[in-house]
This record gives sequence, C-alpha cells and structure tokens, in this order.
Amino acid sequence: MKAVQVITGTGVPLKRSDVDTDQIIPAVWLKQVERTGFEKGLFSAWRDQQDFVLNDERYAGANILVAGPAFGVGSSREHAVWAIQQYGFDAVIAPSFSDIFRNNCTKNGLVPVVVPEVVVEAIWAAIEHDPQTSIVVDMEQRKVEVPAANIDERFPMDDATQHRFLNGLDDIALTMTHVDEITSFETTRPAWMR
Repeated sequence: MKAVQVITGTGVPLKRSDVDTDQIIPAVWLKQVERTGFEKGLFSAWRDQQDFVLNDERYAGANILVAGPAFGVGSSREHAVWAIQQYGFDAVIAPSFSDIFRNNCTKNGLVPVVVPEVVVEAIWAAIEHDPQTSIVVDMEQRKVEVPAANIDERFPMDDATQHRFLNGLDDIALTMTHVDEITSFETTRPAWMR
C-alpha cells in the first residue's frame, strides 16, 4: 500500500445513493484469478448508458469519486475497491459508506472520506460547473478543501487508520512493524511449537 499524505486532483460527480458493490463491480467480473483488470468492470452496467458520468469526457482523468449516501452497500467483495482504484481513483468522498466497504478501502489504500451530504452537494455543483475544480484531501489534517467552492471541511477518521494511510501500512506491513516482538516471542516458545 502506498503512503498517502495529500491527494490533489479533480472529481467525478456520481449523483446516486445506495450504490451497492454489485453495481460497482458486477459478479461476472469476480471470476478472474488475478487481481488486475477490474477497472473494465467498474460500473459496467451503467457505462453502457451514453449519459453515465464516467462516459463524460469532461471528467476524464479525475482521481476523486464524489458519491451519494450509503456508498458500497451490499456484499463484502474487495473487488469493488480494486476496480475503483484500478480505474484511477485515489479517494471516494460520500456522506456515508457501508462499514465493510469502508474497511476494505482502508485495508487496500483507497481513502474513504465522509462529509455531510450538503458538502457533497456543494462539491457536485462546483465540479459540474467546472470539471477542472481542484479538490484536496489532506490526510494529515483530515480535511477536504475545494477552494473554488469555499469548502474546508474536516472528516472523521480514527488515529490508527490515519496512521496506516500516512505510512502506507497494509495488514502485513503493520504486522511487520512488530517483527522484533514477534521474533522474541518465537524464541521463547518450546521447540515442538515452532
């Protein structure tokens, strides 16, 4: 997992609520053996619709997805997070996330940012007016800034999760920060337990 201090970029206004993981990455895409290529399946049913926001060239290259409430509900598939990341998004801003989806984000390096719905609506308005509107997600300060819309909003994130992002620690890397204690413990175990 790469370390994340500040994400700066542009956004895509996904003006939908209760987006479930099957809409994010339909089950047909889960048959792959490797953990690559999921970006092709991201919102694939919706991308068949000409007017779907990811088909709008104005938002090409955006790295922040700005979604409605209850994003990532449904099954616990990590593939949803992988698809979002592989498409090029580094963060998702929404009023709320499914707990399982949010946890999958934090374990895989996709930043889940929770702000009030009124703030999401203000960001939508700003990026619809100007798709090049700059959005800053500051992990150290735990805040979202959209200067063009006078938005400077703090978001909640526990200290342990913030630490993981700031230092790029997935579960294995986090465990390896305790390698000395693990080694010490292993040397004190009886030989038959090793």
